[in-house]
Amino acid sequence: MQGASSAENWLARKIYRKYERILEAEISEKPLPEHVAIIMDGNRRYARLSRLSIAESYELGAKKTEEVIEWCFDLGIKQLTIYAFSAENFRRSDEEKAVLFNLICRKFYEIEKNKKIHEHEVRVKAIGNLKMLPEHVIDAIKRAERATEKYNRFKLFIAVAYSGRMEILDAARRIAEKVRRGEISPEEIDEDLISSHLYHNDSSGGSNSGNGVGNRSEHSDVKTSVDLIIRTGGEKRLSNFVPWQSLGNECAAYFCAPFWPCFRRIDLLRAIRTYQQREEERKMTEVSRILKVMRCFL
Repeated sequence: MQGASSAENWLARKIYRKYERILEAEISEKPLPEHVAIIMDGNRRYARLSRLSIAESYELGAKKTEEVIEWCFDLGIKQLTIYAFSAENFRRSDEEKAVLFNLICRKFYEIEKNKKIHEHEVRVKAIGNLKMLPEHVIDAIKRAERATEKYNRFKLFIAVAYSGRMEILDAARRIAEKVRRGEISPEEIDEDLISSHLYHNDSSGGSNSGNGVGNRSEHSDVKTSVDLIIRTGGEKRLSNFVPWQSLGNECAAYFCAPFWPCFRRIDLLRAIRTYQQREEERKMTEVSRILKVMRCFL
């Protein structure tokens, strides 16, 4: 029986690798999403089902995050935003928050000397209301950001103490302050101006005014809008994550069942394929509308 089970596992792995190669070949023939955002959900449920401690599950989740970051950059995705800790997570127990803060702190310190981060020239930046975080976490974030601030080949944004509604509110406050000082007029306020004041374009991660004009920062060529959101863990919610960047951008959403520690490369490839299919459908719809308008004039 044990030999049969081993043979079945070997066959399953072989089929998996073959399917993965087929998927990768398919997506390589079409444009990739430029900016992907991921809600890494399911760590606590995975802990309960696997009879692991919360700390052990989050550790596995952190390792998976490192894998997924590498997968994205290997595929050629230029910008990645991951949801590490929401503003709502502050309601969790002190014990769980301590586990998360220590893990986040350690991972930011590791980024400072991470060979792959430097080889890939990844600029790392935390986004959110960072003033809500403990001092030791803020220190680790600053060190990681300083170590990678000159890079611009790939961009990794880590949402910590993040709330999408808070982000929009902070942007509105900074714009209102500029109007008060006479730096801009109310008539100049448009979607591009608001986008330029969101956390992605903000040099301080949310505490000061943003840089640049339009949908990209003039210093780092940041693409504020999100092309694809992925959520693991089976939930079909966006949980207050990048609402401005996704809702007005024909953003594709991919919800999958695996808990975050179980997320596979195949799941990422399927998500990208979903985005590509959505883009093709959108373009076909646009062409159909143009043809209908042209027929009206014939």
